[in-house]
Amino acid sequence: MDAQPRDDQPTPRRILVVANETAEGPILHDAIRFRAGGARAVEVLVVAPALNSRLRHWTSDEDEARRAAELRLAACIERLAQAGVEATGLVGDAQPLQAIDDALGVFPADEIVIATHPDGRSHWLSRGVVARARSRFRQPILHVVVDVERGREYLAGPGGAMLAYVGRATDAA
Repeated sequence: MDAQPRDDQPTPRRILVVANETAEGPILHDAIRFRAGGARAVEVLVVAPALNSRLRHWTSDEDEARRAAELRLAACIERLAQAGVEATGLVGDAQPLQAIDDALGVFPADEIVIATHPDGRSHWLSRGVVARARSRFRQPILHVVVDVERGREYLAGPGGAMLAYVGRATDAA
């Protein structure tokens, strides 16, 4: 007899999260929890790119960047666990689009969440990372903006328009 797939085993909803210094923003955790909430089963993979200075990159000195990314990643996964979302994580390529590409190779996500600093402070936004991700990947992209300096967090739509204002980021690191 051939084994039949079981209908009672739901296909998990797979959410890929890419975040750097914004990995500890409360809105990021709330957005992930909300996106995961409707699914009977969910898998979350958080990728923290190992960002490095140009000089350290050229001298192949990535140890400090990887350590910093590992610390951000651990803090994000711990905060998600406190919010009731189980997640795994990995340190990714310093280039966020490459980090997404690499992660999608091992984790076929249904959607992607990208967390950035606000326009004017975000290197990712100045390089068009979110817009390029929206055109490059087939998955829907949720853009979360964490502005620790001003104590604001919000969801951004295409073009950076504020979709939902959350307010003060009082406990964001």
